[in-house]
Amino acid sequence: MAYVKLGRDSAARKALFRDLATDLIINERIETTLQKAKAVQPIVEKMITLAKRGDLHARRQAAAFIRNEVANDEGTQNAVQKLFDDIAKRYEERQGGYTRVLKAGPRKGDGAELAILELVK
Repeated sequence: MAYVKLGRDSAARKALFRDLATDLIINERIETTLQKAKAVQPIVEKMITLAKRGDLHARRQAAAFIRNEVANDEGTQNAVQKLFDDIAKRYEERQGGYTRVLKAGPRKGDGAELAILELVK
């Protein structure tokens, strides 16, 4: 299977994907480069599918990948708990396609193509 390396070694790439997936779960919308958004999209879809299953094994699989507690504007928030309690219930009738990638134009500094990755309402 081919994948995007994003100019990082495997450990840094995995950490990047973990951080992007966790930020998307907490904030439900992130702005990043188009390549990063397209690379992390299937990971987030898989996490939401695990959350829809809802059993203990699925929770542990998701917790093994997602960063557990994330500090944001309102304090700390548990990403796994939000994924299983809020987001899974929102998509229980939906069979896939939980995220969308919207192009946002070039970045001002280096011209990289930006995108918005968000959860579908």
